Amino acid sequence: MSDQPNRYESESSAMKKLMTAQQVAELLEVDPSWVYAETRAGRFPHVRLGRYRRFRTSAVERWIEDHERGPAR
Repeated sequence: MSDQPNRYESESSAMKKLMTAQQVAELLEVDPSWVYAETRAGRFPHVRLGRYRRFRTSAVERWIEDHERGPAR
């Protein structure tokens, strides 16, 4: 075997962690159907695994930050 680390093993755990639509819905406190609808519309970051959709934790957190609204100035 090679002494080089597997590139997938060397990625951070945040990059490896994938969530289901149900988990994303619980995090955002919305219905899972909303997560699926936004994903189908291309407005929510996801990874396609065949017929499945998974959501990278870091991408969901970034999406939240990008959509955060503050007080109007």
